[in-house]
Amino acid sequence: MTPSADNAVLVAGVGMTPFVGFRNDASVRDMVAEATRAAFIDAGLGSSSTIDMGVAAYESDHFNRQMSLGQVLSDTVGLTGKPVIRVEGGGATGALAIRTALMAIRSGEARSVLVFGGETNGRSVDRSTAIELLSMSADFEWETPVFGTFAAPYALMITEHMRRYGTTAEQFAEIAVKNRRMALDNPLAHRGMSITVEDVRSSAPLSDPYRLFDASLLSDGAAAVLLATGDWAERHSPTSSDRPPVAILGSGSATDRPRLSDRPEQMFPHFAAKREASTRAYREAGIDDPPGQIDLAEVYDSFSGAELQAYEDLGLCPVGDGGQAAAEGRFDQGGQVVVNPSGGLMGRGSAVGATGIAQAVEVVSQLRGEVTAARQVPGARIGITDTHAGVGSLSVVNVFGMVG
Repeated sequence: MTPSADNAVLVAGVGMTPFVGFRNDASVRDMVAEATRAAFIDAGLGSSSTIDMGVAAYESDHFNRQMSLGQVLSDTVGLTGKPVIRVEGGGATGALAIRTALMAIRSGEARSVLVFGGETNGRSVDRSTAIELLSMSADFEWETPVFGTFAAPYALMITEHMRRYGTTAEQFAEIAVKNRRMALDNPLAHRGMSITVEDVRSSAPLSDPYRLFDASLLSDGAAAVLLATGDWAERHSPTSSDRPPVAILGSGSATDRPRLSDRPEQMFPHFAAKREASTRAYREAGIDDPPGQIDLAEVYDSFSGAELQAYEDLGLCPVGDGGQAAAEGRFDQGGQVVVNPSGGLMGRGSAVGATGIAQAVEVVSQLRGEVTAARQVPGARIGITDTHAGVGSLSVVNVFGMVG
């Protein structure tokens, strides 16, 4: 059953910085302060004094050049003296931080939790160092020495998907075109582009069949979300009464074997953890017909084919039908479920620790009807966020919806 505003965990405020290739005017703490300030303004909050705790989301001490960053960021956003938890889950870090805050409120540990995340993934280190750091999210002892970079295992998965279901490179190139086009209408996006399938297929090779334009962007950026009980929001967030409330309707997380070679053959081209995480989140949110009930989805498009696989593993289309769905524009603007209206990781960009939070910012803003008209999903009432770590070894799905 959908919760009422009285017993739901509400989203009281959201905020984020632009995602860019390099913020030479700001450190990660500056960006987190900027995103948090925007969330406070959105919630109508004058200070952080009434917030019970914080959850800090960042993937790497090395990109950000700071050990024990959680308490540094907590001090920066005005939560000194309050408890803070640092969450790390690779690409799923931001979404996992939101899930952690949700559990804290549901348990009664807190009535309000500020989730803040940031990363300097852009050019804080040189490209070869960045590739090495990111590859450490795989099983560093057994898998990284074989693959070297993440492009290779993702390429193996989509190659098997092509062999098994007849999926083509042109079909997932359509996703790269779609997401970069959508990012043109997002003022906070890293790099919107007007490109064609031919442009994608002729871009520089990564790991066959993937090309450069099939891959996501590494960005500098930060995002923040303030979660609270209905009672807290009524008492402390004056803007809450001015708009329809948005709540977290469900949340699910699951893991898979980190090494592709250990996964069952029948699941090789799929994200088993994503299937399980979405099943749990949907059950909690009362969703039994995902393509019929979900209006929009922010999906983890680390590669264009990964979004195609997610269509199937999130239950948005039948297994094996993702390529045809992409070719038909089924998940484009005006489609049955609009996927990545923000531009996704390929267009909006990916500041890893902030990514899952930025997805939530987009979904909440869509449900409120507060995004630019060009990318607004008309009448949206339910939206999901989907992120994963490694090559799908950890997955988090969060469901947001209107309550009343």
